[in-house]
Formats: sequence, structure tokens, C-alpha cells
Amino acid sequence: MVSSWIPTLVLIGCIAVISPILAEMTGKLGIPGVVLELGLGIIVGPDVLKLAHTGDVVNGFSDMGLAFLMFLAGFELDLLRIRGRPLRLASLGWVASAGLAVAIALAVVSTGLVHDPVVLGLCLTTTALGTLLPVLRDASVFDTEFGRYVMAVGTVGEFAPIVAVGVFLTQRDPLITIALLSFFVATAVGAALLATRTQQPRVVAMLSRNLHSSAQLPVRVSVLLILLLVYLAFELGLDVLLGAFAAGIVVRLFSAGEDSVVIREKLEAIGFGFLVPIFFVVSGMQFDLHSLIHKPSALLRIPVFLLLILVIRGLPALFVYRKHLPKGQLIPLALFSATGLPLIVVIADIGVSAHRMAPENAAALIAVGILSVLMFPATGLRGLQRYAARLEPGGSAGTAPAEPQTPAHHDEIPPPATDPSGMSPE
Repeated sequence: MVSSWIPTLVLIGCIAVISPILAEMTGKLGIPGVVLELGLGIIVGPDVLKLAHTGDVVNGFSDMGLAFLMFLAGFELDLLRIRGRPLRLASLGWVASAGLAVAIALAVVSTGLVHDPVVLGLCLTTTALGTLLPVLRDASVFDTEFGRYVMAVGTVGEFAPIVAVGVFLTQRDPLITIALLSFFVATAVGAALLATRTQQPRVVAMLSRNLHSSAQLPVRVSVLLILLLVYLAFELGLDVLLGAFAAGIVVRLFSAGEDSVVIREKLEAIGFGFLVPIFFVVSGMQFDLHSLIHKPSALLRIPVFLLLILVIRGLPALFVYRKHLPKGQLIPLALFSATGLPLIVVIADIGVSAHRMAPENAAALIAVGILSVLMFPATGLRGLQRYAARLEPGGSAGTAPAEPQTPAHHDEIPPPATDPSGMSPE
């Protein structure tokens, strides 16, 4: 007798294969694979076709996908690349966003639209770094000075909300949680730094020898580290997101060297090729479409929340970077900053599970995350293209307002070398 979860996993596997194919076929429409995974998950889920259902096994795979998603977000954290001004400005911008989010969320709570300002505020302060990185690479923007600024904004826009989730959405006393959080981060980073300083050549050689063998030892060590740090976070009463994120930071420190690219590719293959799509498809299956359809007021919240995330993440970027970027790059940076989906899905799900957010609000916020991924990066890249065209000799400078002289430390943003709409991880 076939277990009930096997047909669901087969459907999820089909969606994971179909989504990037559809994304490539509809390249000019700019539909990211993650949006298709969520959408197809909704279609096969209990609210539409009723072909797939969640259970302990499926939810277990989904939880591992979430952990791997946060792990890869931590793995992408490159402090050497964003240190200095980019990191300082990104942190200042996120603090300004958090302040705006608190004020706006409290105002929204007073209207009765939502009941908990914390969950709403955290959802509206996120930036989808993992979603933006492939866009920047495909558009030949990643290695520019502007790309460093976006990288810093995305890093802080993922790390700070994850830390805030551990502080504000746990059941412990906030002061105890903050103390445990500080201890956990210090332990994880300190252990990683100590390990990198005391690695013996024989250990490094052994890991390198087994990288391409059936043992795949560096990959196994990485997966073990994810499980250990997630378990440690759970035992300390912190959210497992932080443990997975810290594991990514630690593995990046361990894997620095000539084999780092190969290790990254193998880990991304496990994450983006297997576990992460399961998380997004299952999130689509759990999407409360019923609330949006049968409560017209819930549909009206989508444009409201979309405007709020644009204001909360976009306005601080316009203000903070006004003296550090030319005008032609300010609006694209604001749009990239306001792009958020993975963490919105995660935080909204936590809010519903903790009974701190109504299902219709969670559904509206996830819809907003989908719209932000569909609209903001493509619009921002078009703005960069127009700005680059005005800088080129014989461009449209005669018909467009002249931009102020770009400071010497800014890179000229080249036109995208490829179709910027592709969102699938490399």
C-alpha cells in the first residue's frame, strides 16, 4: 500500500521541475521560479484541486527546506565585500525602516485591521537577498559598487529580521532571549573563527580529497553543522532560523579557499535543487486562498500592505543614500530594498502558528511578497538601464535631465548582459 505522503511528494517534485521551465519560457514576463512554485502549490493544494495534502513527512521535508534556505542566506553573507560604508548605510536604513514599521504597524493596529504590530512590522522590514542575487548576477550588476550596496541592504534586510524573530516571536522572556541570542551568536562565530585559525593541513587535505569522492565529506560536515546549530538554537529557546543562518556563516568561514566554489555549488544543489522548492510548494499548499476569496476586505489589504512595504523599505533608502548614489540609482535601490518574499512567508507562517496573525492577513502579506518579486526588481533594472543609457556617449542625455556628477567611488552600471527577468538560482 502506497503511503499517503508519497503522491504529494511526487507532485511537489513535478512542480519543482516544471517551475524553472515555465520561468524560462515566460522570461519576458519576469515570473520568478519561486512565485511559480508558490502558485502551483496553491493550485494542487486543498483550496483548489485538492490533489496534495500536508502531513508529518511532507512538513518535515518543508522544515528542512526552510532551514536550508536560511543556511544559504547565511552562506551568502560576505562581510569583507560589504564592510565599511555599504554595511553602515544598510544598517542605518534598516533601523529607519524598523522605526517606520513600528509607527505604521501601531497605527494599523488602532484601526482594527491587524491585532499584533510585531509580526506585521517584521514582515514589512525584510529584503529578499536570495531572490535578488541571481537578478544582479544575470544583469551584470553584482560586481559593481551599486551591487555592493544592494548586497549590504539585502544582508541586513535578512539578518536583522531573523534576529528580531528570535527576540520577539519566542515564548521566553525578552531579556532572557536577548542574553541567549548574544551567547549563541558569539559562540557560533567564535567557534568558526577558532576553527579556521587552527585547521591542520592534514584535515584540510582530507576534506579536499573527499570532496569529489562518494564520501562528499565537506558536504556531509556542512549538513551536520546545520543540524547541530539548529538543534542548539532549539535548545536555547531561539528560533531555528537563527541556527540555520549561523550555520551558513560558519560553513562559509570553514570553506574559504580553493574549494569554496565547488562546495558552494554542491550545497546550492542540495538546497535549491531539492529541499528549498519543497518549502515553497508546501507554503503554497498552506496558503489560505479561502480567506482572500470569501473576505473582500482581505483583498483590499493587498494594495495597502504593498504600499506599506514600499514606504517602509523604500523611503529610508532614498534618504540614507541620497549623498552616496546618483539620482538615477536611488529609485532602483529603493525598489530592490522593498523586494521581499521568503522571509515574509516564514514570518507570516510563524505569526499564524502562534495565533498572533489572522490567516487572511498572512495570505495578504504573502500575496504582497509575490507582487514585490514580480514588480520591483524588473522595474529597478529598467531604471538602471535608462540611467546607464544616459551616461553612454550618444545616449539619451539630450532628452533626459542631466544627472549630477557621480562621485569617484561609484561604478558605472552597465546595461544588463542578459534578460534580467530570470530569478532561478544559478
